[in-house]
Amino acid sequence: MPDDDISILAKQVGEALQNKKLVVVTAESCTGGYLAAAITMVPGSSNYFEQGFITYSNTAKQEMLGVKADALQKFGAVSEQVAAEMAVGALKNSHAQISVSITGIAGPGGGTPQKPVGTVCFGFARNSSLQKTITKLFSGDREQIRAQAVVTALKELQQLLLA
Repeated sequence: MPDDDISILAKQVGEALQNKKLVVVTAESCTGGYLAAAITMVPGSSNYFEQGFITYSNTAKQEMLGVKADALQKFGAVSEQVAAEMAVGALKNSHAQISVSITGIAGPGGGTPQKPVGTVCFGFARNSSLQKTITKLFSGDREQIRAQAVVTALKELQQLLLA
């Protein structure tokens, strides 16, 4: 994905957040802050972006976002259940009204037959309640997978804001 696509989407999401008078928080694992960086590249983003959590380890997911150890053990860090807990936890630990979480396997290693490299789970919460979770399977190298995850997060957030 070209960075132009990401910057255009980030600008559109920013406009939608401003129009709805909402503030967003991000919770990222495999994208390592890429989504937060994309959102904050837009001038004026301080009006609608509060903070981003980069919770790469399971311990960070638990300590910073309140993800339950049971969910991590039962479903794994790359699961819709954990993405949901990350999204809700980001809201609880911020002053934002809407959140996006991303957890996945960007590769090149770490995949399994059940969860191959490119598996990415997303969570979206608003006003402390889960709105949606999705799982996507992306292809390409590590950077391509991460970029596709950011594009997907922005597109899904945009759809939620326009609904």
